[in-house]
Amino acid sequence: MATATPAQGKQGGGGEAGCRLYLITPPALDPAAFADTLARALDAGDVAAVQLRLKDVGDEALKRAIDILRPVAQARDVAFLLNDRADLARATGCDGAHLGQGDGDHARARKLLGPELMLGITCHGSRHLAMEAGEVGADYVAFGAFFPTATKTVEHRAEPEILEWWSEMFELPSVAIGGITAENCAPLVRAGADFLAVVGAVWNHPDGPAAGVKALNAAIAAA
Repeated sequence: MATATPAQGKQGGGGEAGCRLYLITPPALDPAAFADTLARALDAGDVAAVQLRLKDVGDEALKRAIDILRPVAQARDVAFLLNDRADLARATGCDGAHLGQGDGDHARARKLLGPELMLGITCHGSRHLAMEAGEVGADYVAFGAFFPTATKTVEHRAEPEILEWWSEMFELPSVAIGGITAENCAPLVRAGADFLAVVGAVWNHPDGPAAGVKALNAAIAAA
């Protein structure tokens, strides 16, 4: 079980150096080729977690990707989470699962994962959904999208104020997601985000993923 994870609790809140990076994989990848890319990114700076998010692939392809990529993260003390599938996360040695609002029964997922594995839940821009996630036993709540993103169609927008409210009211860590870059992340860090979830800002960085990680770490520190 990796220790540097979103489930550790709040680490000082946002601008007090408590905010950390949370990487989400590209939506399509060749696991064997991506393993080296992931390793270089994780070796470039501080990363708390990696979420494997592959869409429209079967269980065998998912298991293969997990078997290849999970050890890369866990060997570096980085939590490895699986999107959507608490059952596969449990069965394949992941550190937990991240579920959206439409990804099954959250209470059942919590029971399936047990106390030792993490559960993260997408809450969009909703205070009500976030409180429900806390009640069901989530280890962190994810708010967004804060900015336009090319990764997925944005149906829900969130404002930094929700991070500030959550940080003041609850101890449960928050993850900010959606179009986050080194250039626009400062308000989210200052508002109290415990983690910044990013995709394109790292994997599509013009100077490579390692440079993307370094740029975001520097931006978090500067905020």
